[in-house]
Amino acid sequence: MPEGRLVIGSRRYSSWSLRGWLAVRLAGLAVEEVVIPVSGTGATPAIRAASPSGLVPYLKHRGHAIWESLAIAEYCAEIAPALWPEDSIARAHARAISAEMHAGFRALRQSMPMNLGRHAPGFGQNDEVRADIARIETIWGETRARFGAGGAFLFGEHFTIADAMYAPVVARFLSYEPPLGPASRAYAAAIRAFPLIAEWYEAAAAEPAAWRIAKYEADPA
Repeated sequence: MPEGRLVIGSRRYSSWSLRGWLAVRLAGLAVEEVVIPVSGTGATPAIRAASPSGLVPYLKHRGHAIWESLAIAEYCAEIAPALWPEDSIARAHARAISAEMHAGFRALRQSMPMNLGRHAPGFGQNDEVRADIARIETIWGETRARFGAGGAFLFGEHFTIADAMYAPVVARFLSYEPPLGPASRAYAAAIRAFPLIAEWYEAAAAEPAAWRIAKYEADPA
Protein backbone atom coordinates (compact mmCIF):
# COMPACT_ATOMS: atom_id res chain seq x y z
CA MET A 1 0.00 0.00 0.00
CA PRO A 2 1.28 3.51 -0.78
CA GLU A 3 2.46 5.50 2.24
CA GLY A 4 1.86 8.82 0.54
CA ARG A 5 2.40 10.48 -2.79
CA LEU A 6 5.00 12.40 -4.73
CA VAL A 7 3.74 15.19 -6.97
CA ILE A 8 6.04 15.94 -9.89
CA GLY A 9 5.88 18.00 -13.06
CA SER A 10 6.33 16.92 -16.66
CA ARG A 11 9.35 14.65 -16.81
CA ARG A 12 10.46 16.15 -20.11
CA TYR A 13 11.07 19.58 -18.53
CA SER A 14 10.94 19.51 -14.73
CA SER A 15 14.52 19.36 -13.51
CA TRP A 16 13.57 19.85 -9.86
CA SER A 17 11.05 17.03 -10.08
CA LEU A 18 13.80 14.75 -11.36
CA ARG A 19 15.96 15.54 -8.35
CA GLY A 20 13.19 14.87 -5.85
CA TRP A 21 12.02 11.75 -7.64
CA LEU A 22 15.54 10.31 -7.67
CA ALA A 23 15.89 10.81 -3.92
CA VAL A 24 12.52 9.18 -3.25
CA ARG A 25 13.27 6.21 -5.48
CA LEU A 26 16.78 5.75 -4.12
CA ALA A 27 15.36 5.72 -0.58
CA GLY A 28 12.75 3.15 -1.57
CA LEU A 29 9.75 5.14 -0.38
CA ALA A 30 6.44 3.49 -1.25
CA VAL A 31 4.53 6.44 -2.66
CA GLU A 32 2.09 7.08 -5.47
CA GLU A 33 3.52 9.25 -8.23
CA VAL A 34 1.28 12.04 -9.49
CA VAL A 35 2.46 13.82 -12.65
CA ILE A 36 1.04 17.27 -13.44
CA PRO A 37 2.11 19.01 -16.65
CA VAL A 38 4.06 22.24 -16.18
CA SER A 39 3.29 25.38 -18.15
CA GLY A 40 6.61 27.15 -18.62
CA THR A 41 5.06 30.37 -17.26
CA GLY A 42 4.75 29.62 -13.56
CA ALA A 43 2.54 27.55 -11.32
CA THR A 44 -0.63 26.18 -12.87
CA PRO A 45 -3.93 25.92 -10.95
CA ALA A 46 -3.50 22.15 -10.85
CA ILE A 47 -0.06 22.41 -9.26
CA ARG A 48 -1.26 25.05 -6.78
CA ALA A 49 -4.06 22.74 -5.78
CA ALA A 50 -1.70 19.80 -5.28
CA SER A 51 1.26 21.51 -3.58
CA PRO A 52 1.22 24.03 -0.70
CA SER A 53 4.11 25.98 -2.25
CA GLY A 54 2.62 25.90 -5.72
CA LEU A 55 5.77 24.16 -6.89
CA VAL A 56 6.94 20.64 -7.64
CA PRO A 57 8.19 18.28 -6.38
CA TYR A 58 6.01 17.87 -3.32
CA LEU A 59 6.21 14.79 -1.09
CA LYS A 60 3.55 13.63 1.34
CA HIS A 61 4.86 10.60 3.26
CA ARG A 62 3.41 8.97 6.37
CA GLY A 63 1.49 12.14 7.09
CA HIS A 64 4.51 14.42 6.71
CA ALA A 65 4.61 17.13 4.05
CA ILE A 66 7.98 17.98 2.48
CA TRP A 67 8.59 20.34 -0.42
CA GLU A 68 11.73 21.70 -2.11
CA SER A 69 14.03 19.16 -3.73
CA LEU A 70 16.89 19.48 -1.27
CA ALA A 71 14.56 19.13 1.72
CA ILE A 72 13.04 16.03 0.13
CA ALA A 73 16.55 14.66 -0.41
CA GLU A 74 17.49 15.29 3.23
CA TYR A 75 14.28 13.62 4.40
CA CYS A 76 15.04 10.61 2.23
CA ALA A 77 18.58 10.46 3.60
CA GLU A 78 17.17 10.22 7.13
CA ILE A 79 15.46 7.03 5.98
CA ALA A 80 18.35 5.81 3.80
CA PRO A 81 21.59 7.33 5.17
CA ALA A 82 23.69 5.88 2.34
CA LEU A 83 22.27 8.58 0.08
CA TRP A 84 25.05 10.77 1.50
CA PRO A 85 28.69 9.59 1.71
CA GLU A 86 29.54 7.84 4.96
CA ASP A 87 32.72 9.83 5.70
CA SER A 88 31.91 13.11 7.47
CA ILE A 89 34.25 15.24 5.33
CA ALA A 90 32.97 13.72 2.11
CA ARG A 91 29.41 14.15 3.35
CA ALA A 92 30.00 17.85 4.09
CA HIS A 93 31.51 18.28 0.63
CA ALA A 94 28.52 16.52 -0.95
CA ARG A 95 26.13 18.82 0.88
CA ALA A 96 28.13 21.90 -0.16
CA ILE A 97 28.14 21.07 -3.87
CA SER A 98 24.47 20.07 -3.72
CA ALA A 99 23.56 23.37 -2.09
CA GLU A 100 25.63 25.25 -4.67
CA MET A 101 23.64 23.53 -7.40
CA HIS A 102 20.38 24.29 -5.62
CA ALA A 103 21.15 28.01 -5.29
CA GLY A 104 23.32 28.79 -8.29
CA PHE A 105 23.98 28.47 -12.02
CA ARG A 106 21.12 30.79 -12.97
CA ALA A 107 22.54 31.55 -16.42
CA LEU A 108 22.71 27.85 -17.26
CA ARG A 109 19.16 27.26 -16.07
CA GLN A 110 17.73 30.14 -18.08
CA SER A 111 19.67 29.71 -21.32
CA MET A 112 19.71 25.91 -21.47
CA PRO A 113 16.35 24.68 -20.13
CA MET A 114 16.02 20.97 -19.54
CA ASN A 115 14.23 19.24 -22.40
CA LEU A 116 14.80 15.51 -22.59
CA GLY A 117 13.44 15.29 -26.12
CA ARG A 118 15.56 18.03 -27.63
CA HIS A 119 18.92 17.88 -29.39
CA ALA A 120 20.26 21.31 -30.31
CA PRO A 121 24.07 21.37 -30.16
CA GLY A 122 25.45 24.81 -29.38
CA PHE A 123 22.12 26.25 -28.22
CA GLY A 124 22.11 28.68 -25.29
CA GLN A 125 25.84 29.20 -24.93
CA ASN A 126 27.11 32.63 -23.91
CA ASP A 127 29.84 33.92 -21.61
CA GLU A 128 27.77 33.55 -18.43
CA VAL A 129 26.70 30.04 -19.33
CA ARG A 130 30.26 29.06 -20.19
CA ALA A 131 31.35 30.35 -16.77
CA ASP A 132 28.69 28.18 -15.10
CA ILE A 133 29.81 25.17 -17.13
CA ALA A 134 33.45 25.76 -16.17
CA ARG A 135 32.50 25.88 -12.49
CA ILE A 136 30.46 22.69 -12.80
CA GLU A 137 33.32 20.90 -14.52
CA THR A 138 35.63 22.06 -11.71
CA ILE A 139 33.22 20.73 -9.09
CA TRP A 140 32.92 17.39 -10.83
CA GLY A 141 36.66 17.04 -11.41
CA GLU A 142 37.77 18.05 -7.92
CA THR A 143 35.10 15.94 -6.22
CA ARG A 144 35.85 12.80 -8.18
CA ALA A 145 39.61 13.26 -7.75
CA ARG A 146 39.29 13.70 -4.00
CA PHE A 147 36.41 11.38 -3.12
CA GLY A 148 35.56 9.30 -6.18
CA ALA A 149 38.18 6.56 -5.76
CA GLY A 150 37.97 5.73 -9.45
CA GLY A 151 34.22 5.13 -9.42
CA ALA A 152 31.77 6.29 -12.05
CA PHE A 153 29.97 8.81 -9.82
CA LEU A 154 30.99 11.85 -7.80
CA PHE A 155 31.69 9.87 -4.65
CA GLY A 156 32.71 6.55 -6.11
CA GLU A 157 30.61 3.60 -7.15
CA HIS A 158 27.39 4.69 -5.46
CA PHE A 159 24.92 7.21 -6.88
CA THR A 160 24.29 9.79 -4.15
CA ILE A 161 22.12 12.85 -3.61
CA ALA A 162 24.95 14.92 -5.08
CA ASP A 163 24.66 12.96 -8.34
CA ALA A 164 20.88 13.46 -8.25
CA MET A 165 21.35 17.21 -7.90
CA TYR A 166 23.57 17.34 -10.99
CA ALA A 167 21.59 14.84 -13.10
CA PRO A 168 19.49 17.58 -14.78
CA VAL A 169 22.70 19.42 -15.65
CA VAL A 170 23.87 16.27 -17.41
CA ALA A 171 20.56 16.22 -19.30
CA ARG A 172 21.19 19.77 -20.47
CA PHE A 173 24.71 18.90 -21.59
CA LEU A 174 23.42 15.92 -23.55
CA SER A 175 20.80 18.07 -25.25
CA TYR A 176 22.96 21.08 -26.10
CA GLU A 177 26.43 19.54 -26.28
CA PRO A 178 28.64 22.32 -24.92
CA PRO A 179 32.38 21.60 -25.10
CA LEU A 180 33.34 19.37 -22.16
CA GLY A 181 36.52 17.66 -21.09
CA PRO A 182 36.88 13.87 -21.35
CA ALA A 183 36.31 13.31 -17.62
CA SER A 184 33.09 15.32 -17.69
CA ARG A 185 31.86 13.46 -20.75
CA ALA A 186 32.56 10.13 -19.01
CA TYR A 187 30.67 11.24 -15.92
CA ALA A 188 27.73 12.43 -18.03
CA ALA A 189 27.63 9.06 -19.79
CA ALA A 190 27.58 7.25 -16.43
CA ILE A 191 24.67 9.37 -15.21
CA ARG A 192 22.69 8.80 -18.41
CA ALA A 193 23.25 5.04 -18.16
CA PHE A 194 22.10 4.85 -14.52
CA PRO A 195 18.92 2.72 -14.45
CA LEU A 196 16.70 5.29 -12.73
CA ILE A 197 17.78 7.98 -15.20
CA ALA A 198 17.00 5.63 -18.08
CA GLU A 199 13.58 4.96 -16.53
CA TRP A 200 12.87 8.70 -16.24
CA TYR A 201 13.84 9.29 -19.89
CA GLU A 202 11.55 6.47 -21.01
CA ALA A 203 8.63 7.88 -19.02
CA ALA A 204 9.32 11.37 -20.41
CA ALA A 205 9.20 10.02 -23.96
CA ALA A 206 5.79 8.48 -23.24
CA GLU A 207 4.18 11.72 -22.02
CA PRO A 208 1.37 13.16 -24.16
CA ALA A 209 2.44 15.48 -26.95
CA ALA A 210 -0.17 17.93 -25.63
CA TRP A 211 2.06 18.53 -22.62
CA ARG A 212 4.84 20.01 -24.74
CA ILE A 213 5.67 23.69 -24.36
CA ALA A 214 6.28 25.60 -27.57
CA LYS A 215 8.98 27.93 -26.24
CA TYR A 216 11.08 24.95 -25.11
CA GLU A 217 10.63 23.14 -28.40
CA ALA A 218 11.34 25.96 -30.87
CA ASP A 219 14.33 25.61 -33.16
CA PRO A 220 17.28 27.90 -32.34
CA ALA A 221 17.05 31.25 -34.10
